[in-house]
Amino acid sequence: MTDNRKSNGPETKGGDARRTALAILRSVLEEERPLDEVLAQNSHLAKLAPRDRGFARLLVATTLRRLGQIDIVIDHCLDRPIKAKDEVLRQILRLGAVQLLFLGTPPHAAVNTALELARGPRLAGQRGLLNAVLRRLSREGEALVADQDAARLNTPDWLWQSWCDAYGEETTRAIALAQLAEPPLDLSCKEDLRTWAITLGAEILPGGSLRLTGSQGDIARLAGYAEGAWWVQDAAAAVPARLLGDIAGKSVFDLCAAPGGKTAQLAALGAEVIAVERAKHRMPRLDENLKRLGLGAATVCADATRWQPPAPADAILLDAPCSATGTLRRHPDIALLKGPAHITTLVKTQDKLLDAAVTMLKPGGLLVYAVCSLQPEEGPQRIAALLERNPDLERVPVTAAELPGMEEAITTDGDFRSLPCHLAESGGLDGFYACRLRLA
Repeated sequence: MTDNRKSNGPETKGGDARRTALAILRSVLEEERPLDEVLAQNSHLAKLAPRDRGFARLLVATTLRRLGQIDIVIDHCLDRPIKAKDEVLRQILRLGAVQLLFLGTPPHAAVNTALELARGPRLAGQRGLLNAVLRRLSREGEALVADQDAARLNTPDWLWQSWCDAYGEETTRAIALAQLAEPPLDLSCKEDLRTWAITLGAEILPGGSLRLTGSQGDIARLAGYAEGAWWVQDAAAAVPARLLGDIAGKSVFDLCAAPGGKTAQLAALGAEVIAVERAKHRMPRLDENLKRLGLGAATVCADATRWQPPAPADAILLDAPCSATGTLRRHPDIALLKGPAHITTLVKTQDKLLDAAVTMLKPGGLLVYAVCSLQPEEGPQRIAALLERNPDLERVPVTAAELPGMEEAITTDGDFRSLPCHLAESGGLDGFYACRLRLA
């Protein structure tokens, strides 16, 4: 039933963390703003102590992951629906419920701090209802949640049907359950993989990523960060760059490059990299990451569909903008804020980027297309359409020898398709799709 049965967060303190969490949750659910954007722009979050900051993030992320379950048990305890004008009451109830049902917070702490959030004239008449519902959940909630179908309730209909059509219901359930977990921290190293594994107490995953489990606190304080020995990158996200093979001394374009994990990989492998990123506000982070890592790459702020390179490339990595439905562990708001209409818009952009990438490639050059999406419209369907438009392109299948220990992520077409339920015994993966093509 729980993500973590030990008590998370302060019992007597933490009011500021919960107040900040409430503001963030309202911005996401009521204003429909992306969680990452809200976290980056919330000035109160940055001022919290590290422990409280982590607790606020955990509160919001777990609420978003478990929203289907939470709302059903709240509604079970209500005599009548909450009015639209009282939406803030529902958000406070959600934050109280997530602590009681999934975070192991002692009932008195969860209830009392929820009542503190409801102080003020606007909610003065609702505190009795809030107290009654949360105290009932503290008594009955465990039994109510135990009977729920967590995988189905927390997955919007459009995603559930799409995944069932693509992967079957059994795999869809495994995906949905894996997406409910807090993700581990994966790192890519420039060198000395085994040394850093020992230093950090990390597991070496198939493919060569390091994985740390449990709460890591401030990442910048981990050994090796200041020295630029590694960067944060999910193990699945590290695969597409590796599919380009030996690129030492070759010209490689990294299209849609920010925040720079793949750019760092390519540079560390000895490629002459040009990293192209359209979003001006993301360029500083890209440049800062390369500087910290001591890696060189030319960076260009430009729309890759219009950019004119100085010369064709030996290889191109296109990590295209996508729905990111493979990353719900890290971005649980995506399932709630996006829908089929977003996919329709994104595939048009993906096609334009693919067509542009082909024109930038030398004859005989390799193109790896990647998306962190589980939607087939954004992955294999885009490649099928591209191959129809470009008879000079051919698929170069990924082999088991290239991905030892990750063979289950190789499709019958020879593409890479990781699912959140892959490597489950080690903590799972982000959902990624990658296809390797060669221009004749």
